Amino acid sequence: MTILPEGERPNPYSAYGAHGSVLVLNSGSSSLKYQLVNPVGGEAIAAGTVERIGEDSSIVTHRFAGNTTTREQAVADHGEALRIALGLFDDVGPDLSDADVYAVGHRVVHGGAVFSRPVVLDDDAVRQIDELSPLAPLHNPPNVKGIEVARELLPDVPHVAVFDTAFFSSLPDEAATYALDRDTARAYGVRRYGFHGTSHQYVSGKVARVLGRRVESLNTIVLHLGNGASASAVRGGVAVDTSMGMTPLEGLVMGTRTGDIDAAVVFHLVRNAGMSVDEVDDLFNKRSGMKGLAGENDFRELRRLIDAGDEDARLAFDVYIHRLRKYVGAYAAVLGRVDVVAFTAGVGENDPAVRAAVAEGLEPFGIAVDPDRNAVRSSDPRVISPDWTSTLVMVVPTSEELAIARQCVEAVEKS
Repeated sequence: MTILPEGERPNPYSAYGAHGSVLVLNSGSSSLKYQLVNPVGGEAIAAGTVERIGEDSSIVTHRFAGNTTTREQAVADHGEALRIALGLFDDVGPDLSDADVYAVGHRVVHGGAVFSRPVVLDDDAVRQIDELSPLAPLHNPPNVKGIEVARELLPDVPHVAVFDTAFFSSLPDEAATYALDRDTARAYGVRRYGFHGTSHQYVSGKVARVLGRRVESLNTIVLHLGNGASASAVRGGVAVDTSMGMTPLEGLVMGTRTGDIDAAVVFHLVRNAGMSVDEVDDLFNKRSGMKGLAGENDFRELRRLIDAGDEDARLAFDVYIHRLRKYVGAYAAVLGRVDVVAFTAGVGENDPAVRAAVAEGLEPFGIAVDPDRNAVRSSDPRVISPDWTSTLVMVVPTSEELAIARQCVEAVEKS
C-alpha cells in the first residue's frame, strides 16, 4: 500500500471552507478542557484547561499564538470555569467574535441506546443526556453542567453533543450483548456500549485517507493506548467489536483501571475483605491497572523502573502487553483479515517499546514492526512495519477535538 503525499490526499472536509471555527468543550468530573478548532485545516487555534475545579486552588492554562498563560485561582464549579475560559479569549485571544464560531461541540461520554450520532442540542436532548447519568455517574453530570452553562453564555450559536459511545452503536448484537438474564439487562440498560468512539472513528478514517484507500475496503484494529485504553475492530469503517463495555472499566489493562477481571472478585472482596461496593469501585477504577501493579502509571517512569531492575514494574509491563496481544488475536479472528493495526493516543503514539512488544512473535500472522521505522519520533501518521508484512502496522496520532469539530459541522448542516 502506498502512502500519498499530504497535498495529494483527497480532503473530504473541503466543503467546510465557508465555515469558521468550532469551540470544543470537554467537561470532566473536576476539569474543563477546551479547544478552538479549524475544522478544515485541522489546527487548534487556541486551547486550554481548567483543572482541580472545586478545590482550594485550581490551575488555569490558556494557549494561543505560541504563548501560554497560566493562573492559579479558586474555581468553584464548571460554570465559573467556563466563564474564566471565555474571559481568557477576550483578554489573551483570539476574540471569539473575530473567530467566526460556527458551533460549540460538547464531548459527552455516554449516549446509551438513545444517541447513535451527534445531536444539535435543545432542552429535550439535554434532559435525555441527564437521564442517562446512571450509566456514567462520574461523567454525564458534569457534561450536562457544561452544556447548560455554555448554552447560557453562548446563546447565538448551535450547540452539538458528540458521544463517546456513538461510533459503537453499530456493534452487532452478538458483540454488544452480555449473557445476563435478558429481562434484567433490558430493564437496566446492561450491554456493551464502548468508549473513545470519536478517536476510533477518526483513526480508522485517517488510516484510509493516508493510504489513499476507501475506508469501506479496509479492516482495521485500532489500539487507543492512553491512561484509559481501548481496542476496536473496524470493518469497512464500521465498528464490529470493542474492548470497553457498559463502562470504561472493561477490556485492556489501563493506567489505574483493572480492565477485564472476573466479576466474582467483587463478591469475594465484599464477603471476605469487608469492602463496600463503593470501595471496590474505587479500587478497580482508581487504584488498579499499572498504578496498582507497579505503583506508577506514567510509562516513562515505568521504563526507568524496569531498567533499574524493578520486578513489579516488569510484571506490570508484561501483563499490559499480554492483554493487548490477546485482543489483537481476538479481533483478527473477528475480522478474518486485518489490513492495518493502528496505534494511537499517548502511549500508542509515543512508546516504541510497547509497539514492538505487542508485535513480537506475531510474524506468522503477518504482523511485525521494523525497529528503525518504529524508533522514528514524528507527529505524522506513518507505517512502522517492514515491507514484507501482509498487515500494515501504523502510528496514527489521534485528534478527538478535530473529530468532534467536524462532526459538529455535519450535524448542524444536516439539521
